Amino acid sequence: MKKLILFCDFDGTITEKDNIVDIMKHFAPAGWESIVQDILAQKKTIRTGVGELFSLIPSYEKENIIKFVVDVAQIRDGFGEFVEYTREQGIQLLITSGGIDFFVYPKLEPFGLSKQIYCNSAEFEDEMIKITWPHACDQHCDVDCGMCKTSIIRSYPSDEYYKVVIGDSITDLAGAKIADYTIARSFLKEKCEEMGLPHSSFHTFHEVIDILKNLQLNIQKEG
Repeated sequence: MKKLILFCDFDGTITEKDNIVDIMKHFAPAGWESIVQDILAQKKTIRTGVGELFSLIPSYEKENIIKFVVDVAQIRDGFGEFVEYTREQGIQLLITSGGIDFFVYPKLEPFGLSKQIYCNSAEFEDEMIKITWPHACDQHCDVDCGMCKTSIIRSYPSDEYYKVVIGDSITDLAGAKIADYTIARSFLKEKCEEMGLPHSSFHTFHEVIDILKNLQLNIQKEG
């Protein structure tokens, strides 16, 4: 029987809103809005765009950014129960995030997930923040993701794992195309419907738990 593995997005999925956009709105460096528009219009790759966004913010703002995200970002209802459910059931949970380590880790610290997080990194030695990319695209991806979710998904053999993507945005779509199933909201839900990808929709992680229970039953039947 295949092992269930979850690849869960952070911004807009675990948290209610996109933290990078919220950081930019709050700290408001000149020129950030046009970069975000270029990313959404796919005129710039995510790696290029996110790197440019943070290069607008001085390194001395590091602690202020951490405090802002920890204080302001809202965790989606039911996430704590969802994490506990995966542990009780022995379900492998990976957090696959296009966010940056210096605010993703502090926000998720209460849930004990530090060894399960894949995200981008940041350096603060220079005057402006520099983003680094420890999880680059493999030879099967030419999207210049920055944090390549499909490379991580592909690293788990399809004959051994039943792969489920949990997400909300354009950064999760490529993963949804190669996963066995997607639990989606917002833009990703619309795209799954449009493309006929097997999926369920959710608003809270209580609903995600219910969806997983049904998936577990189906995996057991397929055996």
